[in-house]
Amino acid sequence: MRPAHLTLAVLVAAVWGANFTVIEIGLDHFPPLLFSALRFLVAALPAVFLVGRPKVAWKWIVAVGLVLGVAKFGLLFVGMDAGMPAGLSSLVLQIQAVFTAVFAAALLGERFQGVRLLGMLLALTGIAVAAVDEGTSGPLGAFALVIAAAACWGASNVLIRKAAPPDALNFMVWVSTVPVLPLLALSLLTEGPARDLQALRNLDWQGAGTVVYVAWVTTVFGFGAWGRLLRRHPASTVAPFSLLVPVFGMSSAALFLGESVSPLRWCAAALLVGGVALTSWTRTARPEGLRPAVAHSVDSAAPEGAVERS
Repeated sequence: MRPAHLTLAVLVAAVWGANFTVIEIGLDHFPPLLFSALRFLVAALPAVFLVGRPKVAWKWIVAVGLVLGVAKFGLLFVGMDAGMPAGLSSLVLQIQAVFTAVFAAALLGERFQGVRLLGMLLALTGIAVAAVDEGTSGPLGAFALVIAAAACWGASNVLIRKAAPPDALNFMVWVSTVPVLPLLALSLLTEGPARDLQALRNLDWQGAGTVVYVAWVTTVFGFGAWGRLLRRHPASTVAPFSLLVPVFGMSSAALFLGESVSPLRWCAAALLVGGVALTSWTRTARPEGLRPAVAHSVDSAAPEGAVERS
């Protein structure tokens, strides 16, 4: 990779990693489901008028919008609001690579080699170590919600592989139009109109800045830049940079939120990142005629190689 492209790949990973710290700050200003709805609303408008018509069937846009936008991000934001630390969330979400491999094997007939199975085992061990660490310091229910978010991310990765969108930015902008109304409806039902209205009335520059960051910087810039890199380089060259996301996620949370990183959490990080690396980098044998994924499996914005790391 040219130095400019190398810098861009690291910058995207940093943007996606810092996103978890920004979400944590945003949750001080908004109820979680309302915050998630605003994220997609601002990501979709006005970008949806600038990226052209959708380049895949609407059924894929709606399916990914519901699974990735409503389920994955809804569970993530609620889990973080319930007490899951930002740095740990950035790490635990990477287990989506294991869920992606399992769902792809069950639904797409993909087969994986022994090395990939070893990677899945290492990643799951890392999750177990992280759960033990969180069980001594935080709510396990919030931890479980983020695991559920990772499972939904894995399911959305398989949907994206089937959709095979030719333009990642165009696809993600149109996908962002889908979750807005469902998330708003869920917010009104579970968080209450009074709480939502109070958050909007008390909106300040910091709250607005968090929405702009998670919408335009993380989604529009992040996926646009990642898609550009994938058009110019093999997915196997670009995808490993997504493993930097939890590094930047845990570092930014420690720097800006004062989150401590225990020895157990460092151990969990090493096991999980190493396991995800083996799970993601090992070539899979696909059935004859199955189209390759748009990107190789990582905030994400994703991450879905190209789309696996959001």
